[in-house]
Amino acid sequence: MKFTRFDVADYLANEQQQIEYLRVALAEEDPDSFLSALGDIARARSMAKISEATGLSRESLYKALKPGSKLRFETVQKVLEALGLELSIQPMAASAEAIATPSSAASGHDNPPGQVPGSRRLARG
Repeated sequence: MKFTRFDVADYLANEQQQIEYLRVALAEEDPDSFLSALGDIARARSMAKISEATGLSRESLYKALKPGSKLRFETVQKVLEALGLELSIQPMAASAEAIATPSSAASGHDNPPGQVPGSRRLARG
């Protein structure tokens, strides 16, 4: 019996599938899952084109996007930009583990509008 090698990149046919794949990988809370997914998508879209768009060699990209690599955030941004994607931050669903944002009253700071919380105004003399 002969088996062919399975490559998920062969099945990431459109951008919506690729985005969902990245979302699921990111939800795993394992950096290697995200790196692996990002690498799969880069291969699905053509590592040579990603290399050209990021200014990084193909070899560097293959190394950077493999599990266990210590990928710099700057490189993640370059790859995502080359893919036409971006990270965004949004509030999580209600979680008992989330650290609440302190209100000005609870934090002991009474900052007027426009003043950075935790900063103090200098007294003018």
